[in-house]
Amino acid sequence: MSDPLRVGIIGAGGISRGAHLPNYQKCGERVNVVAIADVAKDRAVALAEEFSIPHAFGSFEEMLTEVDLDAVSVCVPNKFHAPAVIAALEAGCHVLCEKPPAMTVAEAEQMAKTAEKAGKILTYGFHYRHQPEVETLKRFTEAGELGDIYSARVHAIRRRGIPGWGVFTNKELQGGGPLIDIGVHMLDAALYLMGYPEPESVYGRTHQKLGNRKGVGLMGDWDWENFSIEDMAIAMVTFKNGATLVLETAFAANVEKADVMQVSLMGDKGGADVFPLKIYQEKHETLLDVTPAYLPKKGGHELEVQRFVECCLNGTTPVSVPEQGVALQKIINGIYESADTGEVVRF
Repeated sequence: MSDPLRVGIIGAGGISRGAHLPNYQKCGERVNVVAIADVAKDRAVALAEEFSIPHAFGSFEEMLTEVDLDAVSVCVPNKFHAPAVIAALEAGCHVLCEKPPAMTVAEAEQMAKTAEKAGKILTYGFHYRHQPEVETLKRFTEAGELGDIYSARVHAIRRRGIPGWGVFTNKELQGGGPLIDIGVHMLDAALYLMGYPEPESVYGRTHQKLGNRKGVGLMGDWDWENFSIEDMAIAMVTFKNGATLVLETAFAANVEKADVMQVSLMGDKGGADVFPLKIYQEKHETLLDVTPAYLPKKGGHELEVQRFVECCLNGTTPVSVPEQGVALQKIINGIYESADTGEVVRF
Protein backbone atom coordinates (compact mmCIF):
# COMPACT_ATOMS: atom_id res chain seq x y z
CA MET A 1 0.00 0.00 0.00
CA SER A 2 1.41 3.37 -1.01
CA ASP A 3 1.35 6.77 0.69
CA PRO A 4 -0.79 8.56 1.60
CA LEU A 5 -3.00 6.26 3.63
CA ARG A 6 -6.64 7.23 3.11
CA VAL A 7 -8.34 7.11 6.53
CA GLY A 8 -11.96 7.33 7.63
CA ILE A 9 -13.22 7.93 11.17
CA ILE A 10 -16.34 6.26 12.57
CA GLY A 11 -17.61 8.27 15.52
CA ALA A 12 -17.21 12.01 16.15
CA GLY A 13 -16.88 11.96 19.93
CA GLY A 14 -14.15 12.95 22.34
CA ILE A 15 -11.72 10.11 21.59
CA SER A 16 -11.79 10.97 17.86
CA ARG A 17 -11.22 14.64 18.50
CA GLY A 18 -8.68 14.26 21.28
CA ALA A 19 -6.64 11.21 20.25
CA HIS A 20 -7.17 9.89 16.73
CA LEU A 21 -7.51 12.96 14.53
CA PRO A 22 -4.65 15.05 15.97
CA ASN A 23 -2.31 12.06 15.90
CA TYR A 24 -3.20 11.18 12.31
CA GLN A 25 -2.33 14.77 11.49
CA LYS A 26 1.07 14.32 13.15
CA CYS A 27 1.81 11.60 10.58
CA GLY A 28 2.06 14.35 7.97
CA GLU A 29 1.90 13.52 4.28
CA ARG A 30 1.76 9.78 4.96
CA VAL A 31 -1.91 10.06 6.00
CA ASN A 32 -4.94 11.77 4.55
CA VAL A 33 -8.08 11.68 6.70
CA VAL A 34 -10.75 11.97 4.02
CA ALA A 35 -14.04 11.14 5.77
CA ILE A 36 -15.84 11.01 9.09
CA ALA A 37 -19.20 9.47 9.99
CA ASP A 38 -21.47 9.76 13.01
CA VAL A 39 -25.15 9.00 13.61
CA ALA A 40 -25.39 12.63 14.69
CA LYS A 41 -24.36 14.03 11.33
CA ASP A 42 -24.06 17.57 12.66
CA ARG A 43 -21.25 16.40 14.96
CA ALA A 44 -19.50 14.76 12.00
CA VAL A 45 -19.86 17.96 9.98
CA ALA A 46 -18.51 20.09 12.82
CA LEU A 47 -15.47 17.86 13.34
CA ALA A 48 -14.88 17.68 9.58
CA GLU A 49 -14.77 21.47 9.46
CA GLU A 50 -12.45 21.67 12.47
CA PHE A 51 -9.94 19.20 11.00
CA SER A 52 -10.39 20.07 7.29
CA ILE A 53 -11.88 16.67 6.42
CA PRO A 54 -13.57 16.78 2.99
CA HIS A 55 -16.45 14.34 3.61
CA ALA A 56 -18.93 13.94 6.48
CA PHE A 57 -21.67 11.31 6.70
CA GLY A 58 -24.56 10.34 8.95
CA SER A 59 -23.71 6.62 8.88
CA PHE A 60 -20.59 4.50 8.51
CA GLU A 61 -22.37 2.39 5.89
CA GLU A 62 -22.72 5.45 3.66
CA MET A 63 -19.10 6.46 4.25
CA LEU A 64 -17.77 3.01 3.38
CA THR A 65 -19.87 2.97 0.18
CA GLU A 66 -19.19 6.51 -1.01
CA VAL A 67 -15.48 6.98 -0.23
CA ASP A 68 -12.45 4.89 -1.19
CA LEU A 69 -10.64 4.16 2.10
CA ASP A 70 -7.57 2.19 3.13
CA ALA A 71 -8.06 2.29 6.90
CA VAL A 72 -10.64 3.19 9.52
CA SER A 73 -10.61 4.22 13.17
CA VAL A 74 -13.67 2.98 15.07
CA CYS A 75 -14.48 5.40 17.90
CA VAL A 76 -18.11 4.69 18.75
CA PRO A 77 -19.73 3.36 21.97
CA ASN A 78 -18.84 -0.26 22.72
CA LYS A 79 -22.22 -1.62 21.59
CA PHE A 80 -21.44 -0.57 18.03
CA HIS A 81 -17.81 -1.75 17.80
CA ALA A 82 -18.57 -5.12 16.21
CA PRO A 83 -20.88 -3.98 13.37
CA ALA A 84 -18.63 -1.03 12.49
CA VAL A 85 -15.43 -3.09 12.56
CA ILE A 86 -16.90 -5.96 10.55
CA ALA A 87 -18.35 -3.60 7.92
CA ALA A 88 -15.03 -1.77 7.55
CA LEU A 89 -13.05 -5.00 7.23
CA GLU A 90 -15.47 -6.36 4.64
CA ALA A 91 -15.12 -3.07 2.75
CA GLY A 92 -11.39 -3.77 2.46
CA CYS A 93 -10.13 -1.48 5.22
CA HIS A 94 -7.59 -2.00 7.95
CA VAL A 95 -9.12 -1.15 11.33
CA LEU A 96 -7.96 0.47 14.55
CA CYS A 97 -10.79 -0.07 17.05
CA GLU A 98 -11.04 1.59 20.44
CA LYS A 99 -11.09 -0.63 23.50
CA PRO A 100 -12.66 -2.86 24.68
CA PRO A 101 -12.90 -5.10 21.63
CA ALA A 102 -16.64 -5.72 21.86
CA MET A 103 -19.63 -6.40 24.08
CA THR A 104 -19.40 -10.20 23.95
CA VAL A 105 -16.87 -12.93 23.29
CA ALA A 106 -18.85 -14.06 20.24
CA GLU A 107 -18.55 -10.56 18.75
CA ALA A 108 -14.80 -10.45 19.40
CA GLU A 109 -14.38 -13.86 17.77
CA GLN A 110 -16.42 -12.80 14.73
CA MET A 111 -14.32 -9.64 14.38
CA ALA A 112 -11.12 -11.70 14.50
CA LYS A 113 -12.43 -14.19 11.93
CA THR A 114 -13.54 -11.40 9.60
CA ALA A 115 -10.10 -9.77 9.76
CA GLU A 116 -8.42 -13.08 8.93
CA LYS A 117 -10.80 -13.77 6.05
CA ALA A 118 -10.39 -10.26 4.65
CA GLY A 119 -6.61 -10.34 5.06
CA LYS A 120 -6.72 -6.99 6.83
CA ILE A 121 -5.22 -5.60 10.03
CA LEU A 122 -7.45 -5.41 13.09
CA THR A 123 -5.87 -3.87 16.15
CA TYR A 124 -7.21 -2.31 19.33
CA GLY A 125 -6.64 1.00 21.11
CA PHE A 126 -4.64 -0.28 24.08
CA HIS A 127 -2.46 2.81 24.12
CA TYR A 128 -0.78 1.93 27.41
CA ARG A 129 1.14 -0.80 25.54
CA HIS A 130 2.90 2.04 23.75
CA GLN A 131 3.84 3.90 26.93
CA PRO A 132 7.63 3.98 27.45
CA GLU A 133 7.33 2.28 30.86
CA VAL A 134 5.53 -0.72 29.35
CA GLU A 135 7.80 -0.91 26.31
CA THR A 136 10.89 -0.81 28.51
CA LEU A 137 9.64 -3.45 30.94
CA LYS A 138 8.57 -5.65 28.02
CA ARG A 139 12.19 -5.78 26.88
CA PHE A 140 13.22 -6.79 30.41
CA THR A 141 10.57 -9.52 30.69
CA GLU A 142 11.43 -10.93 27.27
CA ALA A 143 15.11 -11.03 28.32
CA GLY A 144 14.13 -13.08 31.38
CA GLU A 145 15.04 -10.39 33.93
CA LEU A 146 11.92 -11.13 35.98
CA GLY A 147 12.05 -14.87 35.35
CA ASP A 148 8.78 -16.78 35.69
CA ILE A 149 6.09 -14.15 36.29
CA TYR A 150 3.67 -15.95 38.58
CA SER A 151 1.69 -13.08 40.10
CA ALA A 152 0.30 -9.72 39.02
CA ARG A 153 -1.72 -6.95 40.64
CA VAL A 154 -3.73 -4.47 38.60
CA HIS A 155 -5.18 -1.19 39.88
CA ALA A 156 -7.23 1.36 37.94
CA ILE A 157 -8.97 3.36 40.65
CA ARG A 158 -10.34 6.89 40.82
CA ARG A 159 -11.53 8.59 43.98
CA ARG A 160 -14.39 10.42 42.27
CA GLY A 161 -13.75 10.01 38.58
CA ILE A 162 -17.09 9.12 37.05
CA PRO A 163 -17.14 10.66 33.55
CA GLY A 164 -19.71 13.43 33.36
CA TRP A 165 -20.02 13.24 29.55
CA GLY A 166 -20.75 10.68 26.87
CA VAL A 167 -22.38 7.31 27.58
CA PHE A 168 -19.88 5.97 30.11
CA THR A 169 -22.59 5.33 32.72
CA ASN A 170 -24.98 3.60 30.30
CA LYS A 171 -24.66 -0.18 30.57
CA GLU A 172 -26.74 -0.85 27.46
CA LEU A 173 -24.35 1.12 25.26
CA GLN A 174 -21.07 0.45 27.09
CA GLY A 175 -21.54 -3.02 28.56
CA GLY A 176 -20.11 -2.00 31.91
CA GLY A 177 -18.24 0.64 33.86
CA PRO A 178 -14.67 1.06 35.07
CA LEU A 179 -13.76 -2.54 34.25
CA ILE A 180 -14.24 -2.05 30.52
CA ASP A 181 -13.15 1.59 30.44
CA ILE A 182 -10.02 2.07 32.58
CA GLY A 183 -9.51 -1.36 34.14
CA VAL A 184 -9.20 -2.93 30.70
CA HIS A 185 -6.11 -0.80 29.98
CA MET A 186 -4.19 -2.01 33.03
CA LEU A 187 -5.46 -5.57 32.58
CA ASP A 188 -4.24 -5.63 28.98
CA ALA A 189 -0.88 -4.11 29.94
CA ALA A 190 -0.39 -6.78 32.62
CA LEU A 191 -1.34 -9.62 30.27
CA TYR A 192 0.92 -8.20 27.56
CA LEU A 193 3.89 -8.08 29.94
CA MET A 194 3.09 -11.62 31.14
CA GLY A 195 3.03 -12.92 27.56
CA TYR A 196 -0.77 -13.19 27.40
CA PRO A 197 -1.09 -16.50 29.30
CA GLU A 198 -4.21 -18.57 28.68
CA PRO A 199 -6.85 -17.94 31.37
CA GLU A 200 -8.14 -20.87 33.42
CA SER A 201 -10.76 -19.29 35.70
CA VAL A 202 -12.05 -16.00 37.05
CA TYR A 203 -13.91 -14.98 40.19
CA GLY A 204 -15.34 -11.49 40.29
CA ARG A 205 -17.49 -9.08 42.24
CA THR A 206 -18.95 -5.73 41.19
CA HIS A 207 -20.35 -2.95 43.37
CA GLN A 208 -22.69 -0.01 42.82
CA LYS A 209 -22.30 2.04 46.00
CA LEU A 210 -21.39 5.63 45.08
CA GLY A 211 -22.34 6.23 41.46
CA ASN A 212 -26.09 5.90 41.99
CA ARG A 213 -26.31 8.84 44.37
CA LYS A 214 -25.48 12.51 44.06
CA GLY A 215 -21.94 13.44 45.06
CA VAL A 216 -18.75 15.30 44.26
CA GLY A 217 -17.56 14.76 40.69
CA LEU A 218 -13.91 15.35 39.83
CA MET A 219 -14.67 14.72 36.14
CA GLY A 220 -17.91 16.67 35.88
CA ASP A 221 -21.43 15.95 37.08
CA TRP A 222 -22.81 12.57 36.07
CA ASP A 223 -26.39 11.37 35.66
CA TRP A 224 -26.56 9.55 38.99
CA GLU A 225 -30.30 8.89 38.65
CA ASN A 226 -29.67 6.75 35.54
CA PHE A 227 -26.37 5.20 36.62
CA SER A 228 -26.64 1.60 35.34
CA ILE A 229 -23.02 0.40 35.57
CA GLU A 230 -20.79 -0.79 38.39
CA ASP A 231 -18.69 1.82 40.13
CA MET A 232 -16.17 -0.82 41.28
CA ALA A 233 -15.08 -4.28 40.12
CA ILE A 234 -12.74 -6.71 41.85
CA ALA A 235 -11.53 -10.01 40.41
CA MET A 236 -9.00 -12.80 40.64
CA VAL A 237 -7.88 -14.54 37.46
CA THR A 238 -5.97 -17.81 37.33
CA PHE A 239 -4.03 -18.99 34.29
CA LYS A 240 -3.21 -22.41 32.93
CA ASN A 241 0.51 -21.81 33.47
CA GLY A 242 -0.10 -21.44 37.22
CA ALA A 243 0.04 -17.64 37.38
CA THR A 244 -2.55 -15.45 39.12
CA LEU A 245 -3.75 -11.89 38.69
CA VAL A 246 -5.74 -9.72 41.10
CA LEU A 247 -7.62 -6.71 39.72
CA GLU A 248 -9.26 -3.73 41.38
CA THR A 249 -10.87 -0.98 39.34
CA ALA A 250 -13.27 1.84 40.22
CA PHE A 251 -14.71 5.09 38.93
CA ALA A 252 -15.49 6.09 42.51
CA ALA A 253 -14.00 4.76 45.75
CA ASN A 254 -13.14 6.17 49.16
CA VAL A 255 -9.38 6.19 48.70
CA GLU A 256 -6.65 8.81 49.13
CA LYS A 257 -5.47 9.52 45.60
CA ALA A 258 -7.63 10.97 42.85
CA ASP A 259 -6.34 8.51 40.25
CA VAL A 260 -4.17 5.38 40.41
CA MET A 261 -3.22 3.40 37.30
CA GLN A 262 -0.75 0.66 38.18
CA VAL A 263 0.48 -2.77 37.17
CA SER A 264 2.70 -4.74 39.54
CA LEU A 265 4.44 -7.97 38.52
CA MET A 266 6.23 -10.59 40.58
CA GLY A 267 8.56 -13.19 39.11
CA ASP A 268 11.08 -15.61 40.59
CA LYS A 269 14.01 -13.45 39.40
CA GLY A 270 12.51 -10.01 39.90
CA GLY A 271 9.43 -7.88 40.22
CA ALA A 272 8.28 -4.49 38.98
CA ASP A 273 5.87 -1.61 39.37
CA VAL A 274 5.18 -0.05 36.00
CA PHE A 275 3.94 3.52 36.66
CA PRO A 276 6.51 4.89 37.41
CA LEU A 277 8.80 2.06 36.38
CA LYS A 278 10.81 0.44 39.16
CA ILE A 279 12.32 -3.06 39.05
CA TYR A 280 13.09 -5.10 42.17
CA GLN A 281 15.77 -7.81 42.12
CA GLU A 282 18.22 -9.73 44.27
CA LYS A 283 21.73 -9.90 42.79
CA HIS A 284 25.12 -10.65 44.27
CA GLU A 285 23.62 -11.04 47.75
CA THR A 286 22.06 -7.57 47.47
CA LEU A 287 18.46 -6.40 47.15
CA LEU A 288 18.24 -3.85 44.32
CA ASP A 289 15.67 -1.26 43.25
CA VAL A 290 16.34 -0.30 39.63
CA THR A 291 14.86 2.79 37.98
CA PRO A 292 15.52 4.08 34.45
CA ALA A 293 17.47 7.32 34.22
CA TYR A 294 15.63 8.30 31.03
CA LEU A 295 12.49 7.27 29.16
CA PRO A 296 11.16 8.67 25.86
CA LYS A 297 8.45 11.30 26.15
CA LYS A 298 6.19 10.49 23.19
CA GLY A 299 2.66 9.56 24.35
CA GLY A 300 0.85 6.28 23.97
CA HIS A 301 -1.96 7.58 21.74
CA GLU A 302 0.51 9.19 19.35
CA LEU A 303 2.58 6.01 19.04
CA GLU A 304 -0.53 3.84 18.75
CA VAL A 305 -1.78 5.79 15.72
CA GLN A 306 1.68 6.19 14.21
CA ARG A 307 2.38 2.47 14.42
CA PHE A 308 -1.04 1.56 13.04
CA VAL A 309 -0.25 3.71 10.02
CA GLU A 310 3.16 2.07 9.63
CA CYS A 311 1.62 -1.41 9.80
CA CYS A 312 -0.96 -0.50 7.16
CA LEU A 313 1.64 0.96 4.81
CA ASN A 314 4.33 -1.69 5.37
CA GLY A 315 2.23 -4.82 5.94
CA THR A 316 3.75 -5.49 9.37
CA THR A 317 1.95 -7.01 12.35
CA PRO A 318 0.67 -4.59 15.03
CA VAL A 319 1.56 -5.00 18.69
CA SER A 320 -2.08 -5.80 19.56
CA VAL A 321 -3.65 -8.63 17.55
CA PRO A 322 -7.25 -9.92 17.36
CA GLU A 323 -6.52 -13.18 19.20
CA GLN A 324 -5.44 -11.20 22.26
CA GLY A 325 -8.62 -9.18 21.98
CA VAL A 326 -10.64 -12.39 22.17
CA ALA A 327 -8.69 -13.60 25.21
CA LEU A 328 -9.17 -10.27 26.96
CA GLN A 329 -12.88 -10.25 26.16
CA LYS A 330 -13.21 -13.71 27.72
CA ILE A 331 -11.74 -12.44 30.98
CA ILE A 332 -13.88 -9.28 31.03
CA ASN A 333 -17.11 -11.10 30.34
CA GLY A 334 -16.07 -13.84 32.75
CA ILE A 335 -15.72 -11.27 35.54
CA TYR A 336 -19.19 -9.88 34.88
CA GLU A 337 -20.67 -13.38 34.65
CA SER A 338 -19.04 -14.40 37.92
CA ALA A 339 -20.31 -11.23 39.60
CA ASP A 340 -23.84 -11.96 38.38
CA THR A 341 -23.87 -15.64 39.42
CA GLY A 342 -21.59 -15.57 42.47
CA GLU A 343 -19.70 -18.51 41.00
CA VAL A 344 -16.23 -19.09 39.60
CA VAL A 345 -16.21 -19.03 35.78
CA ARG A 346 -13.94 -21.62 34.20
CA PHE A 347 -12.72 -21.42 30.63
